[in-house]
Amino acid sequence: MSILYTLAVAGAGALGALWLALQNIRVIKQFERGVVYRFGRVQSGVRQPGLTMLVPFADRLQKVNMQIITLPVPAQDGITCDNVTVRVDAVIYFKVEDPVRAAVDVQDYMSAIGQVAQTSLRSIIGKSNLDDLLSNRERLNQGLELLIDSPALGWGIHIDRVEIKDVVLPDSMKRSIARQAEAERERRARVITADGELQASEKLAQAAAVMAVEPAALQLRLLQTVVEVAAEKNSTLILPFPVELLRFLERSTPERDDKATASTNGETPELTAPKVPDDVRGISLDEPLKGRRSGQNA
Repeated sequence: MSILYTLAVAGAGALGALWLALQNIRVIKQFERGVVYRFGRVQSGVRQPGLTMLVPFADRLQKVNMQIITLPVPAQDGITCDNVTVRVDAVIYFKVEDPVRAAVDVQDYMSAIGQVAQTSLRSIIGKSNLDDLLSNRERLNQGLELLIDSPALGWGIHIDRVEIKDVVLPDSMKRSIARQAEAERERRARVITADGELQASEKLAQAAAVMAVEPAALQLRLLQTVVEVAAEKNSTLILPFPVELLRFLERSTPERDDKATASTNGETPELTAPKVPDDVRGISLDEPLKGRRSGQNA
């Protein structure tokens, strides 16, 4: 009877020891590292991925994620150095390099990085102007990364990358930027048109010089224009008439007296209308009235 009792006690003790050993075996994943606290004191050795054994009732294990963490920064309202109100949000990519310092030196490194990122983002907004926020984001990303990385190094955290996602502008500023862009495009269009006119004038001047040397070139160009107009099957054909030909006909026509020509043809000569004064001051009262009819009173 005593033997059975001894075997039962030994079996229970063995089962208890096995259960206790199983309770103190931990599995650490590949992307994690284990920080062990023995009686509240952190151990210098970091547990690597795989199975790890803890001392019963003495050790406590804290797992630290070593993956790259993506942390969105809430949108921050700020005023740029050129007095424009904007709303900017960003995203941070970071990872833990020293799990012991990340677990011991800071209570919650995720929250700490988020708060530092928000204050750094507001600082960047105040130091930059609107054009930099819209077009020079690469430099701002680098400056924001340096501002966040300075305190994060003391916590065993490495900032891998910081990017500004979006810049929200007021509606009035959007309209102003649209007008500015429209004016810039209009300026470019006018410059391009003026450049085209200049090149066309140079080519026309060269063509005029060639036509002045060879007058037949002008006639050939005239015929080519007629061919181009007639090719469209228009009912009306506009034929340019050279001014030189009109001048030649004017010089060839003899000068004649217009009045003699009118009398020869039996036409009524043009009479000159008498001059009528504009007001009564041109009429003399001393002169007798002429052409008065007998039945009229003075």
